[in-house]
Amino acid sequence: MSRQHPIISITGSSGAGTTSVKKTFEQIFFREKVAAYIEGDAFHRYDRAEMRAQMAKEAERGNKHFSHFSPETNLFEELEQLFSDYAETGTGTTRHYVHDEEEARLYGAKPGTFTEWKGLPENSDLLFYEGLHGAVVTDKVNVARYADLKIGVVPVINLEWIQKLHRDRSARGYSTEAVTDTILRRMPDYIHYICPQFTETDINFQRVPTVDTSNPFIARWIPTPDESMVVIRFKNPRGIDFPYLLSMLPQSWMSRANSIVCPGAKLDLAMQLILTPLIMQLIERKRRTI
Repeated sequence: MSRQHPIISITGSSGAGTTSVKKTFEQIFFREKVAAYIEGDAFHRYDRAEMRAQMAKEAERGNKHFSHFSPETNLFEELEQLFSDYAETGTGTTRHYVHDEEEARLYGAKPGTFTEWKGLPENSDLLFYEGLHGAVVTDKVNVARYADLKIGVVPVINLEWIQKLHRDRSARGYSTEAVTDTILRRMPDYIHYICPQFTETDINFQRVPTVDTSNPFIARWIPTPDESMVVIRFKNPRGIDFPYLLSMLPQSWMSRANSIVCPGAKLDLAMQLILTPLIMQLIERKRRTI
């Protein structure tokens, strides 16, 4: 942790709602461009073609659980080094993973590949990480120790599967069987490397559907925000103004001494109410050290 160079990490699987958090941060930083942004997939070990080839090799060896969630397919050491460098000096090295043709035109690299490594912008007030491993801890690395504010964004597991099934079938043309195989392949790494991070996070936002998702593999629609509730858990509730949050979030209530439940449609508002003062505290603390 660093007073002078704070780090905020957002951890959540694809489609979990991390984009909503990023939009909230962008609104907070609209007037001042103070943040250096890092995308987690920049630290994948393999590009798209290499990952497919490596997956085929592992399958031939009998490894049916090779996934993007594991240390074998990610540069955890380099990610930890980036966090460490930024906390100490306010600088670091990263790259960008090119997702599609639009980004290919922007970055001058083919879709499914990485850009060259380069330094972060200078004079940023804080580092903002969004990805799968912002609070990862293994026997070799501890990324979580460097982040000043760790936020988890995750749907309950059946909802996550519904979101993945719908996205992969509609956007990527996969069959239900193919997506199911992917879920099964990723499950051990999800259990060992994704779930434990939500114990490390300072605040978790978990979306819970209020409609039947008992069989996610036949669900015809993704539950909407109005058909969901959000459970917000604070690791350390000291200093959190719960009466204020309850008054600002209609139909919300406290389910535990450190947890608030609010309507799903109020997720963005809840994030702004909770995160804005915490982020500004980090920035003010930094500026007092200069």
